[in-house]
Amino acid sequence: MRIKPALLALPALAMLAGCGGGLNLFNRDRPDEMAVSRQAPLAVPPDFALTPPEPGAPRPQTPGASQQAMDTLFGGPAPRSGVETSAVSKAGTADPAIRSAVGDPDTNTVEKGQITRDIVAAPQGDGRDAQAVIPG
Repeated sequence: MRIKPALLALPALAMLAGCGGGLNLFNRDRPDEMAVSRQAPLAVPPDFALTPPEPGAPRPQTPGASQQAMDTLFGGPAPRSGVETSAVSKAGTADPAIRSAVGDPDTNTVEKGQITRDIVAAPQGDGRDAQAVIPG
């Protein structure tokens, strides 16, 4: 009968031993609850006419998908080198009506060959019906 209380006390003593940190009961290796600092209060923005965002609307500070694609393809706004700046300044400004003049039948053109003519004369479309021909 005396064995049962000893068997119950043994696990209790083992668990109690796990709670102790050795004989150093008053160590200060734990967080100090008095060292808490106060945070600054939240500031109200000066513009009280702010409107909440619309659900699904793009963020105003984020560029659109087409602008992101252009930046990815062409590098986005980057500082120009001295050589590039010099070349652009020597080239001068482009004629604003250049796109209209290119399609004009009276515009003088240079013969670039059959391949260029085929490319220019190719029908518009998404290319779904395009075929590759290997010259033989």
